[in-house]
Amino acid sequence: MRKYWPIGLAVVLASLALLAGLHSSADEVEAWTMASRYTARIGFPFFIIAYVASSLVKIRPSKLTSNFLRERKYFGLAFATTHTFHLYALLTFLAVSPEEVPLVGLLPGFAVYALIYAMALTSNRWGYRTLGRKWKWLHTTGMHVVWLAFALAYASRIGDPDEATAGLALFSIAVIALLIRIAAWRVGHSRRHA
Repeated sequence: MRKYWPIGLAVVLASLALLAGLHSSADEVEAWTMASRYTARIGFPFFIIAYVASSLVKIRPSKLTSNFLRERKYFGLAFATTHTFHLYALLTFLAVSPEEVPLVGLLPGFAVYALIYAMALTSNRWGYRTLGRKWKWLHTTGMHVVWLAFALAYASRIGDPDEATAGLALFSIAVIALLIRIAAWRVGHSRRHA
């Protein structure tokens, strides 16, 4: 039962983030905007841990990095959990917002969510057996697509004076995570050719 703790923590933190957003403003649209933003940020650390877990073990094997790798699936499921709260906040924001968002503008987000849920639903033996080689493709591609979505979202906030500090900090974390993955790939590549 201990291995499920990231999912339980995700439920608690995402609930608190949702409530914090809703209590941040008397304006309904602004409140749901903040709830959406906070729930995304709560999910980001869970995603980053899942994204770099195997890479950290290659670069710096230790008890801590081995624990992250062993529980990577649960961090990934915790991320999917927080992003379910995020999706709820986003859909509610779209429902209460007076501005209409064209469907074509929502398609990239729906594609990212399709990948998140596909990875979550196949994060088990059944998914691995059913998909075979496609399982690795789905999870590797999905992780990089989610990384790109975060990186672009946070990079776009760097130009906003109110969000520049948070945008730069979170974008930097995303870049560092990618660099860790690249470094681990190079370590593995060197070992294979040694």
